[in-house]
Amino acid sequence: MGVTGCCVAEEERRVRANAREYNEKFQYASNCIKTSKYNIVTFLPVNLFEQFQEVANTYFLFLLILQLIPQISSLSWFTTIVPLVLVLTITAVKDATDDYFRHKSDNQVNNRQSQVLIGGVLRQEQWMNVRVGDIIKLENNQFVAADLLLLSSSEPHGLCYIETAELDGETNMKVRQAIPVTAELGDTSKLARFDGEVICEPPNNKLDKFGGTLYWKENKYPLSNQNMLLRGCVLRNTEWCFGLVIFAGPDTKLMQNSGRTKFKRTSIDRLMNTLVLWIFGFLVCMGVILAIGNAIWEHEVGICFQIYLPWDEGVHSAFFSGFLSFWSYIIILNTVVPISLYVSVEVIRLGHSYFINWDKKMYCAKRQTPAEARTTTLNEELGQVEYIFSDKTGTLTQNIMVFSKCSVNGHSYGERQLPEPGWEPVNFSFNPLADPRFQFWDPSLLEAVKLGDLHVHEFFRLLSLCHTVMSEEKSEGELLYKAQSPDEGALVTAARNFGFVFRSRTPKTITVHELGQAITYQLLAILDFNNIRKRMSVIVRSPEGKIRLYCKGADTILLERLHPVNQDLTSITTDHLNEYAGEGLRTLVLAYKDLEESYYKDWSERLHRAGSAPEAREDHLARLYDEVEHDMMLLGATAIEDKLQQGVPETIAILTLANIKIWVLTGDKQETAVNIGYSCKMLTDDMTEVFVVTGHTVLEVREELRKAREKMMDASRSVCNGFSYQEKLPSKLTSVLEAIAGEYALVINGHSLAHALEADMEVEFLETACACKAVICCRVTPLQKAQVVELVKKYKKAVTLAIGDGANDVSMIKTAHIGVGISGQEGIQAVLASDYSFSQFKFLQRLLLVHGRWSYLRMCKFLCYFFYKNFAFTMVHFWFGFFCGFSAQIGLDTGFWTAINHFFIWGSLAAYFAILFTMHSDGLFRVFPNQFRFVGNAQNTLAQPTVWLTIALTTVVCIMPVVAFRFLKLDLKPELSDTVRQKTQHRCMRRAGHVGSRRSGYAFSHQEGFGELIMSGKNMRLSSLALSSFAPRPSTSWIETLRKKKGCEGSSVGSPSGAASKTLKV
Repeated sequence: MGVTGCCVAEEERRVRANAREYNEKFQYASNCIKTSKYNIVTFLPVNLFEQFQEVANTYFLFLLILQLIPQISSLSWFTTIVPLVLVLTITAVKDATDDYFRHKSDNQVNNRQSQVLIGGVLRQEQWMNVRVGDIIKLENNQFVAADLLLLSSSEPHGLCYIETAELDGETNMKVRQAIPVTAELGDTSKLARFDGEVICEPPNNKLDKFGGTLYWKENKYPLSNQNMLLRGCVLRNTEWCFGLVIFAGPDTKLMQNSGRTKFKRTSIDRLMNTLVLWIFGFLVCMGVILAIGNAIWEHEVGICFQIYLPWDEGVHSAFFSGFLSFWSYIIILNTVVPISLYVSVEVIRLGHSYFINWDKKMYCAKRQTPAEARTTTLNEELGQVEYIFSDKTGTLTQNIMVFSKCSVNGHSYGERQLPEPGWEPVNFSFNPLADPRFQFWDPSLLEAVKLGDLHVHEFFRLLSLCHTVMSEEKSEGELLYKAQSPDEGALVTAARNFGFVFRSRTPKTITVHELGQAITYQLLAILDFNNIRKRMSVIVRSPEGKIRLYCKGADTILLERLHPVNQDLTSITTDHLNEYAGEGLRTLVLAYKDLEESYYKDWSERLHRAGSAPEAREDHLARLYDEVEHDMMLLGATAIEDKLQQGVPETIAILTLANIKIWVLTGDKQETAVNIGYSCKMLTDDMTEVFVVTGHTVLEVREELRKAREKMMDASRSVCNGFSYQEKLPSKLTSVLEAIAGEYALVINGHSLAHALEADMEVEFLETACACKAVICCRVTPLQKAQVVELVKKYKKAVTLAIGDGANDVSMIKTAHIGVGISGQEGIQAVLASDYSFSQFKFLQRLLLVHGRWSYLRMCKFLCYFFYKNFAFTMVHFWFGFFCGFSAQIGLDTGFWTAINHFFIWGSLAAYFAILFTMHSDGLFRVFPNQFRFVGNAQNTLAQPTVWLTIALTTVVCIMPVVAFRFLKLDLKPELSDTVRQKTQHRCMRRAGHVGSRRSGYAFSHQEGFGELIMSGKNMRLSSLALSSFAPRPSTSWIETLRKKKGCEGSSVGSPSGAASKTLKV
């Protein structure tokens, strides 16, 4: 977005607290952000420069300049300047309006208030006045103003809780902690004396990494990402905290990940840019032919009429007359690409946009949100989409976890999960602390709790103790759980409703109400979850003094750590797990282990020493965790449903049938993303293999990608003919990948993706990913999402669509050809940056398969008709030049032509749309999505022989009867003018050095009486008035979009879909 104030790239950043003068010498960026493009001074020149970069605007400006020259112009310059200025003005107003809203948004953010510590006193300052090195105070539910080093907070040990939805799309809370030496700086007097200096990495876009050192009182303290509060986060469940500004404004990680707004063009627009150049070349050729004809005619024939038709002043030769005729014909024949084309295209696009806005089938009654086309320039591009890049949380899912089923001691509960008429949810009225929103449909589980089943009690006791959830009691009995993971929230809520209510916690205790009785457990240790362990455990001491370890984790990890006596129970539980997984549910296995007092004391001492180890601390801790988490007793398993949005699996299935590939790019962890992949049927058990790339180095990632390609190629060696994937030849890419046998999927983590997107490996990654049916990228940053989209655009030359609902999806939405925003629970940032918006993912199916293809059909047929009409009209003028002495006269009365033009345009449009609405139904596209292939047809505009044949036949039909009649009449019944010309021709040709004059308003094909009309000048006034009334208004935004991937072939003409596709090759 912006750049730092330094002229040279930073190698490291040095920040001293409470020292503005010291920090200002480094010229760090202020906290003011700017996303607008113009200001009052630069708007007019910059906007005009941008508009005249379009070929059409430059073309019409060139014609206007020609019309301003009286010696060559037959038409008034008003016929061009009025519509051109109108188009430029409308576009400028639109751009100014868009930029005004960007200015308004910037001002709203920059003028937010923040408490800044200045001179030992907290002062209210606007965000844009915050500087690097300032200490600011945040209060609960406030947005973080800049990237801060957390110094202290109201919570014990300098802890604070933040929500990072705008950064990574996750709505769960995360914990940050101040380093111990600053956690004690809780009041402003101590903070005012704080003069520590931070030396850290320069500004970058890595959301999950930070490295630096704090130097204070001759000591140094390491800093990590756990000590940072990033701009865009929201402070939660923390009364207040203080932070030191490290990065401000455009240097913050949020702004470093913000993609720049890109000007989007459709495939048809880009093709039209090329066509305008070719047609202009064709226009020049016609002008040259007619100019040569004028020079010859003036030299051979016009010489005979010099007495009453003298040359114009300044014309002394036939050559110069031909030269002037060339420019005159450029003006007259410019109708081959009239400015009305762009106006008509924009009008049609506007109509298509209203069709989308008015579509009742894309209206969400629950949220009262209709679909909205936020741009009018991309409608036909919707029918060309080949790749969809989707966010997960809030886009595919509702981000709502539901406790669905469970297995306890070999018994499965929750089989009646889907309600049927007459069924009622379980009644939890016995529990005054139950969550009224929780529903469960199998009463047998509650009966087991009430009957005192010890296994069921222990099952829910584990769920109420083994977690990191925070509890907040707003009023008596009204509990609010804040979980780092929605899964944990769902499990703790389930335990709460079945009578095991997690009530509160301290650093050393957990209080649970078990069937109405308050019990406090001593919390001895938390063995935290990570992606390698894939489990978490707690060690607690009960009021009776018994020490027990409770553990929950992935089945692949936990089942290996059970005591051998659990073998039979493990077999039954495994069957239940397979059943749950087949339904797309997220599963966890629960186990426990009793610990001897003496063993625990010894293990605890070793744990303390490992935690204080200066080197390899994580390895020591991992070995101790692994030691104690063995020989556990199996309790059961849980199954949680991550609720998908309605219709997601069906939508993905239909889009896949339409040969559209869907990639999921999410900031969520791998396990969650893979589970959702199975839930929405992107991943299936029938797939040949699912490749998981998790390498941490370039070599590891390259090796994993190579192994994946080798496995895919083993079944296709004979087709590939020995082609090596190491060859970076995108031209060979498609043919090789189409030969891959079997269905594969690729799952890649964010740290691996960072290496895969490097210049020397990006093609290998793209080849591997494109060979797979499904691609899921996990733990990716907003910038990485945009880079993946850009990679596909760069090498595949395919139309891409990005869809998301959060601020972390904005850069991806801006980068793709088409951006779609979901108006969900994460704010409206994605909607504001998008081209189209609606409330549910399932509406994407209708947007692409119905509106996209209808828009493309209509636009292509319109262009066929428009070019046919204008070529035919222009060729008539070209033909007329041979009968008017090549004098650049208008062959048709413009008033008559205007009336005819309007009649046929509006009449044909009315008839066309009436027939179209009758013959086409959106049901056809939904029932047969794979029978309508339109991708790639824009490239073949004007390539249909029928179009050119029609143009040629129209011209010949117009010319031949008149030519035949003219020659027959000349020979059989010549008029007086013909006789005189034949008799004087021989004498006139003898005059050496004689040259003719140029005429622009009359010719010899007219009969008696036309000379008087010429002398009166009435025809000139009539032409000017008619032309100015006829001149349509142009549009500049039409040439914006058309890049179509080269090499696509249309469908065969034999099938109905092939015929439809063939029609679209404009």
